[in-house]
Formats: sequence, C-alpha cells, structure tokens
Amino acid sequence: MALAGVVAGMVVLTAASVPLYRIFCQVTGFGGTPMRADAIPDTVFDRQVTVRFNADTDPNLPWLFKPEQHRVEAKVGESTLVFYRAENNAGHPVTGQAVFNVTPAKAGAYFTKVECFCFTEQTLQAGQKVDMPVSFFIDPAFMTDANMRDVTSITLSYTFYNQTQEAGGKTAAVQ
Repeated sequence: MALAGVVAGMVVLTAASVPLYRIFCQVTGFGGTPMRADAIPDTVFDRQVTVRFNADTDPNLPWLFKPEQHRVEAKVGESTLVFYRAENNAGHPVTGQAVFNVTPAKAGAYFTKVECFCFTEQTLQAGQKVDMPVSFFIDPAFMTDANMRDVTSITLSYTFYNQTQEAGGKTAAVQ
C-alpha cells in the first residue's frame, strides 16, 4: 500500500509539474518569462533600453506572423505599445496560441506586460489579417538591480502554435 501511495504521489507530482513550473516562472520572471501588471508605474526614468521583437510560427500553423516594428527605444517605467501582424493563409478558421519569452533571461523579472494577444487564444478566419497589440513597460525596480547595469537591449520573442481542433478532438499541432 505504501509503495502504491508513493507511485501515485509521483504520478500526481509529474502531472502537476508543468503547470506548477509555468506558475513559478510567471510569478518570478524565471527563464525570461515576462511579468504581468494591471497598472503602469508613475515613475519614468531617462534610461532607455532597446527592445527588439521576434516572431516565429509552428510549421503546423498556416499563418504569417511578424512584428510591425523590429525595435523601439523604451524608457524604464514608460508605457510602450507595439503591434504584431498575423494573417491566416488557410482556407478555413484557425486558432493559435502564442508563447513568449524575454532575453536576456535575467530581464524577464522586469519586463512587464499590461495587455497582450498572448494572454488568450486567437482565432483568425480564412484570409483574415489582424494587428495584435502588446502594451508593456520595464519595471522601475530595473534601475536598482546591479545585475541589470549591463542590459542595454531586451528581445521579446513570440512563437505561435496551432490550437485548432481536428476531427476526433485532437489538436492539430503537438507542442
């Protein structure tokens, strides 16, 4: 019985490890995971950081996905709004979900999103083109972290994956 309990506990822990790790990364910014916020800070500093934008798509997603601008200069604490463009090249509706990260990874704890298309699945109709906003700021605490002194550039990277359900309930792409 004890051995069966240990095995069952290990199975439960294994099944819960991915969601628990995702939550850990979202709370701490670990691994370049950007933070989320509901409000923009009141303090803006003169220090500027170049923010670069990257976009990739899973080969199973028939979309063209790219940033509208390749980089911006953002002041620490300043609200910045950028757009990505997505176009569904399939002849039917397709649903995608974006995953994201920030490099260098140590900047993830300070790169904060207020609004992002990546927070929810996106469904595009056949041939539809959309501009998708990302509102972010670099947390003012960035200024007091000695490890951030050498950071002059941050890259925000997205990869879109196909979430469209095929007949039989399977997702079109394996993630």
